[in-house]
Amino acid sequence: MAHVADRQAGRLAAFQLAHLGVADSTVHGWVRCGYLFRVAPRVYAVGHVAPSRDAALWTAVLFAGPGAALSHVTAAHWRRLADFPGRVVHVSTPRACASLPGIAVHGRRARLEREIVDGMPVTTIAQTALDVAASTPDLVLVRKLLAEIEYRTGPLDVARLRVVCRRGRPGSQRLNQALDAYDPRLARMNGRLELGFYMFCERRRRRGVPLPEVNVKVAGVRVDAYFRAHALVVELDGDGNHRTPAQRRRDRRNELILRAHGIEVVRYDWALVEQEPHLTEQDLLAALARRTELLRRHAEG
Repeated sequence: MAHVADRQAGRLAAFQLAHLGVADSTVHGWVRCGYLFRVAPRVYAVGHVAPSRDAALWTAVLFAGPGAALSHVTAAHWRRLADFPGRVVHVSTPRACASLPGIAVHGRRARLEREIVDGMPVTTIAQTALDVAASTPDLVLVRKLLAEIEYRTGPLDVARLRVVCRRGRPGSQRLNQALDAYDPRLARMNGRLELGFYMFCERRRRRGVPLPEVNVKVAGVRVDAYFRAHALVVELDGDGNHRTPAQRRRDRRNELILRAHGIEVVRYDWALVEQEPHLTEQDLLAALARRTELLRRHAEG
């Protein structure tokens, strides 16, 4: 029992205790004396509650019963394919099982396939991709997930992903759309702002905005977006990494280094990219045109 609990972040399910030969009366006695703590219906913590992220995930999986696995964005986050785990823990199970506060159970999935990843049962990559596509209206996030799959696991198995997109299966249409627009560069995005700027550029390619390289080193400085043919860097200022005096000094120092190498830097923040897209587009197109003319003159002179 201790071995099983150790593998599951200190959590045990009633069905596991029964399989180990522990009688219900013994379980009730252990609960009364404080050896077991009920953390969810039919799920117990051994010795002490010891809350942790892994313990919460195991609680959800064990609550959903034999054959259950992390799924949807929770599985994607566990596989390091998504930046955020979501507000609730998503689990899938072949059984009928109601959800709990903080645990979303997707039940009656009779042909559920699962894998063990870092000791945790999770849905397969193909199933996880389909579930994420079914649970978000944001096609960009699904496209980024596909890029992360290739970055983390190797070449994207497009044929395998197409197989799960059968008619009538939730998420199939959106996953097919994401596969049609697949771009491996999305895996290099560091945060929502960089991703939003890349999509901003993608939507304006017909108006003369090229796609930048993202999150790359230029003259020894890691930059958010780089238009190499124009020697133009775009830095995206989020609230989290450009607000302290030390961070602002770092930004100014990096700009000096880039300018010393003949590279111009322009800066936009979330409000400009998302709420003032036309103003941002005009400024970016003007910067690109200015750099094109300057580089042409240098080449001629």
